[in-house]
Amino acid sequence: MQEDGHVLVVGAAGIDIKVTPEADHLAAETSTPGHIRNSVGGVARNIAENLARLETPTVLLSAVGDDPPGRLVLNQTEASGVDISNVLVAPRARTGTWMGLMHRNGQLRMAVDDYSVMKRLTPRYLYDRRRLFAEASMVVIDANLEEKALESVFKLATRYDLRVCADPTSASLTGRLCGLIDQIYMITPNIREATALCGVEVKAHNRDTAMQAARQLVMLGAQIAVVTMGAAGLVYATVDSSGYIPALGVEVVDSTGAGDAFSAGAIFGILNDIPIDEAMRLGVSAAALTLQTPDTVVSNLSLELLYDQLV
Repeated sequence: MQEDGHVLVVGAAGIDIKVTPEADHLAAETSTPGHIRNSVGGVARNIAENLARLETPTVLLSAVGDDPPGRLVLNQTEASGVDISNVLVAPRARTGTWMGLMHRNGQLRMAVDDYSVMKRLTPRYLYDRRRLFAEASMVVIDANLEEKALESVFKLATRYDLRVCADPTSASLTGRLCGLIDQIYMITPNIREATALCGVEVKAHNRDTAMQAARQLVMLGAQIAVVTMGAAGLVYATVDSSGYIPALGVEVVDSTGAGDAFSAGAIFGILNDIPIDEAMRLGVSAAALTLQTPDTVVSNLSLELLYDQLV
């Protein structure tokens, strides 16, 4: 591990398509008027952009198609300060896409994603870039990685004594992380993902069941477990401590990307040796900023803006 090295972020990069119908109820087998907005997304890519905007050297390992959406993803990500020179541009592949159906209050109703391009991130691709692991200070992953790729990431992290932070990404993908929890430094599931990860049913807005899940994840081997509860805030647990952080009261424009912003803010705090409670508050501050914008990542995010929101 290089204490002054980059953060190596490994996982999905693609396009978000957000659909907000004007009506509360959708009519079947017909079209409904509404608003459709595209933005650059992908959990790992979002975390990487947030970190770069917080003045943290960041390298992204991902895959996109050799197509116009892929070029858009790469251009915007590079413009934010992320090193994208090792992102795989895959011929005859489609850049990953996430499509979310949104409530009018900015919350996600349901979503479908197509990240089949992530199969191109093979163990060979990762081992060929082991120098990036050797020079890193931390690794951050999302669960869009195939199981063999995840195994390779953790083997390389062990070889170079690297802490690994993991975003479970979605309830349908958390199973890929279940056997790896004892190798994860920090894991940041939401309510549904936490239930899928540790078998403890987390009830909506319930601090007690969320804390039970966080402590169960620590018992399973995670060093830091965070369970986010949206507007109800979050709970966290470590071997030595636990706590609750309320959400900041802000008007929600769009909830997509808020969890990724939280992860980046908390990782920034950990990298700078900020106490765990304050690192969690930085993550909440980053999430609150993201909730107030229609974009998946706050385009003018900065350390000054982060601390102003925290205050």
